[in-house]
Amino acid sequence: MRFERDKTLHFQHCDPAGIIFYPQYFVLFHELMEEWFTAALNTPYGEYIRVQRLGVPAVKIEAEFLTQAFLGDTLRLGLICERLGTSSLTLAVDVHGGDACRARGKITVVQMSLESRRAVAFDSALRVRMERFLHAPI
Repeated sequence: MRFERDKTLHFQHCDPAGIIFYPQYFVLFHELMEEWFTAALNTPYGEYIRVQRLGVPAVKIEAEFLTQAFLGDTLRLGLICERLGTSSLTLAVDVHGGDACRARGKITVVQMSLESRRAVAFDSALRVRMERFLHAPI
């Protein structure tokens, strides 16, 4: 299964020429992951952080910026789970605008306790929901 969301580029995402500033892709990737937790994994991200006291910091990010995207463009962001470990997962993301792939990336995150600051295993219920998105690389 694949998780997708549309996002319109706003002034905050762009450089003075009206082209997306490449670090903003990392912000979009993270927002997509938050929405995936909330909408697809039935784990509201705010509660995951505030109530469960868990986090998923990135430990590795790879990205390719393939072509420009502009202020006002609507982009389709997609996500699959490429690898699911005991306490880590790798997400493959892509960003399409029109008929072109604008960017793609891989993000490895590790679930950690915000109390101990150590990696902790995904609970079995969350893991089952994540497995629905486990897929071959995009």
